[in-house]
Amino acid sequence: MSKRKLEDFLGTILDSIADGVFAVDRENRVTSFNRSAERITGFSREEAVGQYCFDIFRASICQSDCALRHTLETGEQVVNQAANIITKAGRQVPISISTAVLRDETGEVIGGVETFRDLSALEVLRKELAQRYSFEDIVSKNHKMLEIFRILPDVAESDCTVLIQGPSGSGKELLARALHNLGRRREGPYVAVNCGALPETLLESELFGYVKGAFTGADRDKPGRFALAEAGTLLLDEVGDLAPALQIKLLRVLEEKAYEPLGATAPVQADVRVIAATHRDLARSVEEGTFRQDLYFRLNVLKLELPPLSQRREDIPLLVDHFVRSLSLRTGKAITGVTEEAMEVLLRHDFPGNVRELENIIEHAFVLCRGGTIGLEHLPGELRQAGTGLVERPAAISAGTRPSVAPGEAQPLSQLERQAIVAAIRKHGGHKSLAAKELGIHRTTLWRKMKLYGLA
Repeated sequence: MSKRKLEDFLGTILDSIADGVFAVDRENRVTSFNRSAERITGFSREEAVGQYCFDIFRASICQSDCALRHTLETGEQVVNQAANIITKAGRQVPISISTAVLRDETGEVIGGVETFRDLSALEVLRKELAQRYSFEDIVSKNHKMLEIFRILPDVAESDCTVLIQGPSGSGKELLARALHNLGRRREGPYVAVNCGALPETLLESELFGYVKGAFTGADRDKPGRFALAEAGTLLLDEVGDLAPALQIKLLRVLEEKAYEPLGATAPVQADVRVIAATHRDLARSVEEGTFRQDLYFRLNVLKLELPPLSQRREDIPLLVDHFVRSLSLRTGKAITGVTEEAMEVLLRHDFPGNVRELENIIEHAFVLCRGGTIGLEHLPGELRQAGTGLVERPAAISAGTRPSVAPGEAQPLSQLERQAIVAAIRKHGGHKSLAAKELGIHRTTLWRKMKLYGLA
């Protein structure tokens, strides 16, 4: 085949590919440009060939982190790096980039080739999913969380006292702020105070304020948090840590809608919606005598309970995507997500710090990851060790289905996962949907894994 016919043959192949493909010489001038590249960028082949590639693509990484320049300088391929380009019409298009070097018959580098995929449709789908599974700044598809999403507008509009219970880091403050933003007091102030962070004497003045001369050094009036939250919402975070004396005073505010600043001679009316949050089980605290029963009843007009992240593992991929996109905007780094290996480790982790811990892990990874996707090497040390292939238990397996492992004995993930699936199916009498729900995976995923392990 002649050189001319070979070039025509290769051109026909490249034009049949759905991804954009272009090649450059050592000076980064475009030497070829396929039909999909024309469609995605809006530039014709005639307009592109001979131009510097950064003049055609105007991508977000062209100046600071050009994938093709990195490949030409190091010989290393780049795979699925995220970027945004500006089309000829001025429209921003999200793409993923892969690159490789081009060599002649002697092995000499003569240029580079880049393939890029239009991710616009995927971005639209992602936004639709985000709208479906998010509420204010809370992201979840867990059935308990979705039930909270469903009733939240009605709870917010009612203006009643709300008690939010959940472990530390599970999103209680986000839920309280959402109640404020959705309620009739949204135009008023939103004020929060941590009841467990201050000693009793300071917390009393912080809540109720004081008048001039109330004590030595009180040379002026100081409004408390109730005054600052007037016509708005006051979040009493960690209300379960309140001292008994302050519990009595808070009870009076809730019953009489009034309070007395330190040193005052008359009560002050309080037009404030109170939201209380705690990581403690207040009902148990009442039984143990550390929390007043009458105050508990006043706070517990309507209770919202947030589950720990270990009980909503299906949310981990959603939350990772949410944090990655948020941090990408904040830091300017072109990071698109995490590798399958990193996600597997995250799905296995117990997250004692809940959503806050996951956010901190992703932020840690952002410091170490320069671009592309977050891998095992970017995770904190204790999580990296969990990615070696030997684990205590498989991803998304609850404590009720954890297979027994002898002390000091490690088993492959596949063996543990198979044992957990068998245990869950037996527990639910062969009911696949219930077994999948307990394992924290979709029914189709369970069916696929059953076929993989010879259980179907």
